[in-house]
Order: sequence, then structure tokens, then C-alpha cells
Amino acid sequence: MVGELTPSQSWSLAGLRKAWNAAKPDVAAWWAEVSKEAFNTGLDALGRGLKNWADSRKGMRAGRPVGFPRFKSRRRSAPSVRFTTGAIRVEPDRMHVVLPRLGRLKLHESARKLARRLDNGTARIMSAAVRRDGGRWHVSFTVELERSDRVPARPDTAVGVDVGIKHLAVLSTGELVPNPRYLVAAQQRIRQLGRALSRKTGPDRRTGRRPSKRWERAAARLGRAHARVANLRRDGLHKLTTRLAREHGTVVVEDLNVAGMLANRRLARHIADAGFAEIRRQLAYKTAWNGGRLLVADRWYPSSKTCSGCGTVKTKLALHERAYECQACGLVIDRDHNAALNLAALAAQFDTAGSGPVTARGADRKTRVRGQVAVKREPGTAPAGQTGTVPPQGRTTDRAPTKAHRKVTAMRHRSVCLAGLVPSSFGPVPGGGRGGLSAVAVTTREAGA
Repeated sequence: MVGELTPSQSWSLAGLRKAWNAAKPDVAAWWAEVSKEAFNTGLDALGRGLKNWADSRKGMRAGRPVGFPRFKSRRRSAPSVRFTTGAIRVEPDRMHVVLPRLGRLKLHESARKLARRLDNGTARIMSAAVRRDGGRWHVSFTVELERSDRVPARPDTAVGVDVGIKHLAVLSTGELVPNPRYLVAAQQRIRQLGRALSRKTGPDRRTGRRPSKRWERAAARLGRAHARVANLRRDGLHKLTTRLAREHGTVVVEDLNVAGMLANRRLARHIADAGFAEIRRQLAYKTAWNGGRLLVADRWYPSSKTCSGCGTVKTKLALHERAYECQACGLVIDRDHNAALNLAALAAQFDTAGSGPVTARGADRKTRVRGQVAVKREPGTAPAGQTGTVPPQGRTTDRAPTKAHRKVTAMRHRSVCLAGLVPSSFGPVPGGGRGGLSAVAVTTREAGA
């Protein structure tokens, strides 16, 4: 009928599921052959994508503009599905798990840590996600657990962490954490595998040509090489952040503009290989787990240009100048160590200021060419369990004192590798998301919140 408007459709998960249930007998007569969770996973991804797009258009979402959700091909995305209902359990032998529609599956590694908590009654499985990554199948359990508060080994100490490329991290204690550069080490093999893949007969979307078996095997080898680099990087970052969170009561990092740093074509590969954002993300929740706190210095805080001895701020400091030389007090120190000392000093200023403004030296914008910035700027802070910074005007967020042995609810993801799982076990996965091994992606909140 001319002039008739399209009926409105809710973008929530419940609304999309209702519309799908009404349309599936006509558009997907095979829907009963697979698990309902395959459709729920795609509908949930669609709902979140539509919400992000709408919030981005209205200016309610920070970060880069988000485009309208696009169809995700099952050939170019990692297949995944999340089970939220049905029988989800770990077998007594701790080497098998039971999932809905998939049945009993064997694990390549033991699930004893999860099984101990389940047996003790301190954990409850909320959902399980199955995903293929790097040629392997993984199952990730989201668990609600109860545990007592922890205390760092040195709760009264504060450490500043200055991340970089030459050294992955320089601590205010003087420790230099080497940068392993996993991608650079594997670059020669990845190039060889990429050249071998280019010689095979691959898919052609214009003519509809399917890839050859040799191309598929070569693509799998290249994918495993990239997955190995990602796993090595993730393992090293987890060991570093876990050590910092367990040892120090306060960890201070910078709010780096990683997206802007990646615009440097000469350093983009090395910056991406280091994983600056991942270090801050892991420290955010690990400090909460261990009873510490994470402070995030403001993006324009001149940690490298400020003298850690007298507080003088330089107007310019080129990247090739690896040593900081203060013209006021004569201090000569490595620029990364100097930045880490300035970051650690912010923790003491935050403690002395209490809930009021923090007395700190900083910049209200990018350092001017002429002279020093007279207006002072306080560092931002990120409360335990959250990422990001407080507003740039220097307002701080008070951290409520915790009670000993309080009940903490943590949504914790445990990933283990599966054996003998075939891709067609749960049917097509609309909107299956990509991602690495999310062994410790955690959201912590107080019980009852």
C-alpha cells in the first residue's frame, strides 16, 4: 500500500527475539535442527551493534564513530556460540565438560581449578561460550564466584609504570621490563606463510570460485602462526600485570592515546605488538581483585617533560632524547625512569589531598611552544574494577573502604581447549564474534549491586 510506513521494531534483545520467533518458520525452516542459543548469540550481537550505532550518532558514545551493523560472513569470522541455559557442568574426572546439544566433550587441559570451586560451593556457572580460535576450539565459562578480599604483599607502596617500545615497561623502582617483540620474532615465518598462501587458488567473490583445499590448509597454517603470537603476547602481559597487582597497593599508569600513536607508520607495528591498552585493561580488574587501586594520570600530564627532582617542566623533549637533563637542578636520568617516578609521585599527592583537589603539576593542554604552562592540572584516577579516567578537570572518585571477607561477585571467564569438536555441532552461528583467548576477561561487582 502506498504511503504505509514500515512497522517499528525494538532493538532490544527481547524485541529482536520476539520478531525472530515470529519469522523463523518462514525464513528458516531448519531452525529446529540447531540450538536456540545459536540464534540468541547473533541477536544479542545485533542488538548491541544497533545500540552502539544509535549512541554514536547521538554523541552518547565515546570513541570513534560506529557504523551501522553489517552482515558477518561465517567464512571470514570466528564461529562462536554462548550457552546460557541447559545442562552445563564439569565432569568428575575434570577432563570432560557437558554442554547443551553438544553433549560430553573432552578437554585438552584439566579444569581442576574450576572444579574445585564448584565442589566447594564458592562458584556457580552462569554460561559457557564455545569459540574457534587459531584452529582450536575453546570453551569459556562465565562463573559467579564468592571469595574474600585480598591484600597486596606491600599495600603501602606505589609504583609508576611507564610503557614503551624499547622496554615494555619501566617501573619507578628502577626495574626495566624487556619487550619480547613476539611479532618481530615471528615476522619471517609469517611472511613465508603469507607468500605461500598467495600462490594457492583462493576464493573469488566476483566469480563465486571456492578456495582450493591447499589454500585452506595454507590459510590455517598462517592463522595458527598469528594465534601463537597473540597467545605469547597475552601470556607475557598477564604475568607482568599479575605481579604488579599482587605486589603493590597502588599502580599508576598513563592515559595514552594509542589510536593516535598508531598513526605513526614507522612505529605502528611495534606499538600494536606491545599491547599498551591491554596492560591497562588487565591492571584495572587485577588491582580490584587483590585489594589495590589503579590511578590513571591525565592524557596531557607531562610525565616525561617534568623533572622528578625539582618539578621543572620542559617545553620540548624530542623522542630521540633518551636521557632527561634538567637545566634547573642538573639532574640527568633516563627519560622513561623519570616518567615512572613522576607517575609514582602522583599517588602520594592523591593520598594527601584526600577527597579534595589533588595538588599536582601538569598541563591543561598540549605543552605550548613558548614557556611553561602556569595552570596546574590534577591527574585523573580510575577506581578499582573500572577502566578509563575521571573527567579531565581533575575531579577524583573516592574509593569506599572495603570490609574484610566481604562477598564479592565476579563474572569470571575460564577458557579451556576442547578436543573432538566439529564446526557443524551447533549449526550456523549468525553474528558470531571474534576474539582471542579470554581466559581472564573479568567484570567484578559487589554482591547485591
